[in-house]
Amino acid sequence: MTTPLAPLHPSYARVSLAMMTSANEANLLGNIHGGEIVKLADSTAGAVAQRHSGGPAVTAALDEMAFLAPVHVGDIVRTLGQVNWAGRSSMEIGVRVEAQPWNDPSAEGLHVASAYFVFVAIDADGQPRAVPPLLPETPHEVRRMREAEIRRAHRLAKKTEIDQGRVDS
Repeated sequence: MTTPLAPLHPSYARVSLAMMTSANEANLLGNIHGGEIVKLADSTAGAVAQRHSGGPAVTAALDEMAFLAPVHVGDIVRTLGQVNWAGRSSMEIGVRVEAQPWNDPSAEGLHVASAYFVFVAIDADGQPRAVPPLLPETPHEVRRMREAEIRRAHRLAKKTEIDQGRVDS
């Protein structure tokens, strides 16, 4: 019998990463390529997942990525990530992406993107392993967990419907 893992608060594994963008990351329109933003968000989510799970975790899905505003060359881009939901071996990590002009420290960070990643904790053999339950502390964290449960239910329902359609055809 395995010992149950102690629940962790979302604040335990919260992570923020930042980078200054350059022309190397620009797309044909002169803005920062969306793939660069996804990469930074995935790195943030990975750090959160590994902190929460206490070891290796891998990206299982990018459930949603919404781009809200362009990021410009020279902007300082900051990501903020935390666990929204934790199951047996998987976790949903929410990442908020903000941008600020490099030359205006008084400018507030502009919310430019949000993403929801699903990570699975793995052992040394690459097999799923248990993760600590999540213990939200604030009404905001409770809301995030409830919304993550809705997204999970939709992912599972979609998979079931697709699988059934493949059996029927």
